[in-house]
Amino acid sequence: MVDPHDPYRVLAVQGVVTEITDQGADAHIDRLARKYLGVATYPMRRPGERRLKVLIKPERILMQPTDG
Repeated sequence: MVDPHDPYRVLAVQGVVTEITDQGADAHIDRLARKYLGVATYPMRRPGERRLKVLIKPERILMQPTDG
């Protein structure tokens, strides 16, 4: 992830994928759309697309802070 206000401030998570599923993936993107976009459903959904949820067990977290 990159801080949108400071491109030198970065967070990376490395790990092992423990689960990949499509169950609940559409509902999850809609919840994120409500939280971050303020809309009821994800507006960039395309016909026929398949959304997946990937669960990752973190093994390493890297952060590049900036002075400030």
